[in-house]
Amino acid sequence: MSARIAPEEVGGAATVGTLIVSEIFGPTFQGEGASIGRHCVFLRLGGCNLHCRWCDTPYTWDWTGRNGRAYDPRHELHRMNVTSVWESLRSLGSTSLVVSGGEPLLQQRALLPVLECASQAAWSIEIETAGTVAPDADTIALVSRFNASPKLVNSGNTVTERYRPEVLDALQRSGKAAWKFVAQTLPDLDEIGALVDRHSLAPVYVMPEGIEPDVINARAQALAEGVIARGWNLTTRLHILLYGNRRGI
Repeated sequence: MSARIAPEEVGGAATVGTLIVSEIFGPTFQGEGASIGRHCVFLRLGGCNLHCRWCDTPYTWDWTGRNGRAYDPRHELHRMNVTSVWESLRSLGSTSLVVSGGEPLLQQRALLPVLECASQAAWSIEIETAGTVAPDADTIALVSRFNASPKLVNSGNTVTERYRPEVLDALQRSGKAAWKFVAQTLPDLDEIGALVDRHSLAPVYVMPEGIEPDVINARAQALAEGVIARGWNLTTRLHILLYGNRRGI
């Protein structure tokens, strides 16, 4: 069962037994990072504590139009009970779950029953996070990988909004984090390097920012040699290259 979300209800939190959901879709491919190309299903949650200027899922959080268009949470988000969420995911025909957002760790306590079901079914579980909300012990125990993507200056967020050193350290200590940084130009690699060195982050993936295949490919080519020189990994955005900037794919 699901219910529409009123604007005043959206704060990234959910009542016990429910989640604020943007969309559930698949099967598809994981488009980015350490598991790129893997068959999976997506659970995209609503609400975010950041406001990246290049965000490709503003419909999960941008109700004021700060990125150019205001979305209506009454149309974009639904409150769903966790049983319905799990049944929807299970019906899609995969054994790999990616939980995305928004910032899904804002709802991590409400998310636990879904993670428990997926774990009991021997699914792989990945959570996408910006590294500003620390995962708790129960979440860490259930997750296969955190795809942690700390935001850089190019995101438009202030340092105090996007940088939580204690969270980066907690994710690295979990032993389950892969670090994915969104880069536009070569100077971004220096900013990434400072964070990597300060927090001993590994493994590191650099992803070119963009929602058009030509932009992604051009930036990947421009970044490639610098990424290789630093001993890091390069990831593209497979879903954009395959399908364009489309939702639910």
